[in-house]
Amino acid sequence: MKLKDLYIDFFVSKGHKQIPSAPVVPENDPSVLFNTAGMQPLIPFLMGGRHPYGNRLCDYQKCIRTNDLEEVGDSTHHTFFEQLGNWSLGDYFKQEAIEWSFEFITEVLHMPIERLAVTVYGGSETIHSDEESYNKWLSLGIPETRIAKTIDDNFWIAGESGPCGPDTEMFYFRSDDEIPEAFDPEDDRWVEFWNDVFMEFYKDSEGNISELPKKNVDTGMGVERTVAILEGVDDNYKSSIWKEVIDLIASISGLSYEGNERSMRIIADHVRTAVFISADPTGIKPSNTDQGYILRRLIRRAIRHAKKLGIDVESEFLSEIAKVIINQYKDYYEELVQNEQVVYDCLHDEKERFNKTLEHGLKEFERVVKKGEDIDGENAFHLYDTYGFPIELTMELAEERGLKVDIEGFNEKFRAHQELSRTASSGKFKGGLAGNSEIETKYHTATHLLNAALKIVVGPDVHQKGSNITVERMRFDFSSDHKLSDEEKKQVEELVNGWIKEGLEVSVSEMSKESAIKSGAECMFIEKYPDVVTVYSIGNVSRELCGGPHVKNTSELGTFRIKKEEASSAGVRRIKAVLE
Repeated sequence: MKLKDLYIDFFVSKGHKQIPSAPVVPENDPSVLFNTAGMQPLIPFLMGGRHPYGNRLCDYQKCIRTNDLEEVGDSTHHTFFEQLGNWSLGDYFKQEAIEWSFEFITEVLHMPIERLAVTVYGGSETIHSDEESYNKWLSLGIPETRIAKTIDDNFWIAGESGPCGPDTEMFYFRSDDEIPEAFDPEDDRWVEFWNDVFMEFYKDSEGNISELPKKNVDTGMGVERTVAILEGVDDNYKSSIWKEVIDLIASISGLSYEGNERSMRIIADHVRTAVFISADPTGIKPSNTDQGYILRRLIRRAIRHAKKLGIDVESEFLSEIAKVIINQYKDYYEELVQNEQVVYDCLHDEKERFNKTLEHGLKEFERVVKKGEDIDGENAFHLYDTYGFPIELTMELAEERGLKVDIEGFNEKFRAHQELSRTASSGKFKGGLAGNSEIETKYHTATHLLNAALKIVVGPDVHQKGSNITVERMRFDFSSDHKLSDEEKKQVEELVNGWIKEGLEVSVSEMSKESAIKSGAECMFIEKYPDVVTVYSIGNVSRELCGGPHVKNTSELGTFRIKKEEASSAGVRRIKAVLE
């Protein structure tokens, strides 16, 4: 039985309900491009919202992190990964959470206790040391020398303010060396694989800490890292998760994994992530902005490393790899089956575009070196950023001409670009748990009105494909085969503002998912919703499955204005609008 199944079965036996994995693109969270942790889709419920499945939950969640994209290629980093999680929303707390973590680790996964160690929160001037967690671990048989108290690494908060609290992290000694008697969290031989977070405090915008009346538990375990530990390998890509994919890449290239690890890891990782992004119900396509930019970058980076391995990049090697990945995960994520052809088309089309771009890049290279001068950092980075030329290729071509490349200048430009990418794709949960301000709540409600208006003006086949809300504006992606005319935009505005002026009540009710769909309720991703759903109705205008938050009456919204309407990707348009 796979780790995911063992985990779900265990926590279901402890009274938890399994919830479906959310799409990789978060709904109404402007702080990140993708869901970067298992807890992210649960933010409204960790904030106090009532979950229709109750107060004990568990799942496996698709996550994507690209803030350290350039690190992928080593033995541990991945852009896509799965996270296992169990949550208590105001129910059990530290005693049960730690006890069940220990039981699962030792009795289900059979990890030897002599290879385990933990960290707990060591306390500060304002918050006491977490003695409860410390004593619980002692009572379970973890010796005092294997429990480390830390401060900076064992206190969790999303953003600058909001729910927060201490956490306890679990480590495994992944080395053939003699196990040290004393645990040092800075010793890389100890690998962290599970984290239990105890949200027991609230930090306000002034920095004041108060105790929460309703305390939550949020846990997270990385599938890839844990499987590598269980299988006794010190390279994640040698685990059973990656074996079939790596073997296929080796077969296609005619090379062995040993000696070609970096390129094979990058191809395997990037194609897997591209499969999950392109299969996502949001309909992400390669582009030069947001999630589409990340998707394009991943595919092109995989192609560049395929070229390094001598793979014929005109072949359908990407789709061959994708097929293996889809077969591996299809029993867990149905969108991979539903959108299988979409994935193949995406990979094929982007490969064709990139191969043409490389041709243009060679012409640009000839233009740059025409004067016979060395290549400066700006031109080297331009070839990399615009035409996908890795610096190694530029250096190789330059060397053939007897020219040098300003590597230092390139690296300076590259670091600046990397920092911009990191800022754009990580976001540090800036909106996170501290979000859902009054204006964001208004914008969230306005997306429902906009969706309803577009169905009237453009057509009933219009469906929401994504949204992004900040305190300054709303962004709404929707399916459409044409650019909206000025008259259509005007009609949409008039409809939305008319409903605002009517002062329509916003009501909420719970019902079965089947009943909600039969009632005509609109939903963005039907598969992510549980059997019992929350439905928000705005008068007789809008009826949608949604987690909130919303205003009580449309009269609170102000005046709706469309600022821009543009293409987002093939078959998807984007509206940027404000409330004044």
